[in-house]
Amino acid sequence: MNKIIKKITAVALSAVLVGGCLAGCSSQEAKDPAEKKTSFKIGICQLMQHDALDAATKGFQDKLNELAAANGVTIEYDVQNASGDSAACATIANQFVSNQYDLVMANATPALQACATATAASKTPVVATSVTDFGVALGIDMAPTDPTGINVTGTNDLAPLADQAQQILDLFPDTKKVGCIYCSAEANSQFQVDGVKEALEAKGVECNFYSFADSNDIQAVVNKAAAESDAIYIPTDNTAASNGAIISAACKQANVPIIAGEEGIFKNTNAVATLSLSFYEIGAKAGEMAFDILVNGTDPAAMNIWQTSNLTYFYNEEVANEFGITVPDNYTAYNFDEAE
Repeated sequence: MNKIIKKITAVALSAVLVGGCLAGCSSQEAKDPAEKKTSFKIGICQLMQHDALDAATKGFQDKLNELAAANGVTIEYDVQNASGDSAACATIANQFVSNQYDLVMANATPALQACATATAASKTPVVATSVTDFGVALGIDMAPTDPTGINVTGTNDLAPLADQAQQILDLFPDTKKVGCIYCSAEANSQFQVDGVKEALEAKGVECNFYSFADSNDIQAVVNKAAAESDAIYIPTDNTAASNGAIISAACKQANVPIIAGEEGIFKNTNAVATLSLSFYEIGAKAGEMAFDILVNGTDPAAMNIWQTSNLTYFYNEEVANEFGITVPDNYTAYNFDEAE
């Protein structure tokens, strides 16, 4: 009799366990495909306001909104501008993590660095854009388009530095001294001027660095660079971009031409030419990547950094005429009215 009771009890217990397992499996199945999120919150940390970064943020939101609408998904944004302050980037990024946002978009290198640090523990996905080299920014040994291996991915704004250096010689073949103006607080600016210097010196052209710590000392640095150089090169540099009028005035007074690293600086400094990519395009691609992470479950650690091959040689027709230069056929006269 006892054996029968024990057997019945064991069978009943087994049934409970199996039922519980099946219920658990059923519950898990319900959570995966059936309870997929359709609403997401994204924090956007933009280093500062200027044409290039503004275009990247717009491209990001436009593309993500387009994809979300087509797939029945809603996106809520919290857009924060750090006004050029790296410490403010850190405060913004930490707030995004505290608010448990689904994803963080970092626009520019200091924003990326702050967001990567803030999300290191939570592993909140970070999609960055307007970053010249993710490896340099994050201290990771990687090629420009490799995955980072951490919770960060995005799109870079790296233009061919040797080609930008060659622009100076193509337009001003008698150049002997080039001055590179950049912000020493921006790691990716140093990366760019190092590349340009290497390319120019290989062709026998002297290249000197003129760095400023922030916008407070840019006037003196630019005046010195303009007085000592035959031409000025400005990399993709956020602080320089937001102080274009100062740079333009100093170089105009010294009658020194400017070659710019990107379209926004080209416009703001009255530069002669640039080999530039579209910041709207790289922002839009970052939006696509964010969609893949949020909706398709793609792991940012395994996503390659995206780099565009769509670059354009632009020149300022009025400034080119002032310097009396012959512009190569592969250059496009920039339409400033259309760009407004």
